[in-house]
Formats: sequence, C-alpha cells, structure tokens
Amino acid sequence: MPLPQLTVHRHDRGKRALLTLAGEIDLESAPVVRTALDRCIGGRVRTIDVDLTHVTFCDCSGLNAFLHASQQTTVTGGTLRLHHPPPMLALLVDLADCAFLLLGLPFGHLSPALGDAPAAPHRHVPTVPVLSGDVR
Repeated sequence: MPLPQLTVHRHDRGKRALLTLAGEIDLESAPVVRTALDRCIGGRVRTIDVDLTHVTFCDCSGLNAFLHASQQTTVTGGTLRLHHPPPMLALLVDLADCAFLLLGLPFGHLSPALGDAPAAPHRHVPTVPVLSGDVR
C-alpha cells in the first residue's frame, strides 16, 4: 500500500486553527488542502495558520488553493497565513507578488524563504499596439 502523498493535521484553539501539512501539494493533492481550508472557514475559524515545514513540494495548484482560501477568509473577516513555505512555493508566491496576502508581509516585500537580497526589478516590456490603423 503506497504512503499518502499529503497528510493534514488540524489543531483548533477557539476561533484559531493550525493546519500542519506534510508531503507534496500538487494537482492531485491540492483538493485535500482546499477541503481542509474550506472546513476551517465553514467552521467559523477566524485565523488559519498553515505550517508548511514538512511540505517537500508545492506547485501552482497548491498556491491556487491557498489564494482561494485567503480570499474566503478575508470575506469572512479572518486571516490566513502560511508559515515556513518550501522553496518552490516561496518562489511562486514571489513571482505572483502575493506575499502580502499569504505571508503577512508588506506589499512587494521579498518572502523570507528567498533571503534578504533586494527584489529584482520588474522587466520592462515594451508596449505593442493591439490594433493597427486609425482607431477613432
């Protein structure tokens, strides 16, 4: 029997929940994360802390689950914070510029997992006209 790809443990204290995840978060296991987060939100938990210390991998489907839950907790007046994200997730959060939503950092701040180096400047992409000709 194969070992589970992802395990989720939940510990509640009043209106606060700690989710401890271990394993890999990908397209196959992201629904497990989403369900666990939805249960917290549906159970009227106001603060959700997600410990990712033992997560070895997280792709964009995991990031999507966390962003969805963050939006839902904000709508209900709560907060969701990720703690100790694995390097791949920290990189995705930085590329998506959403550390302020998930890590509780100021907007535009580099995530702790990526070090204290200054953020790389945004690339300047020249604008390209979508329409050609005379538009009135």
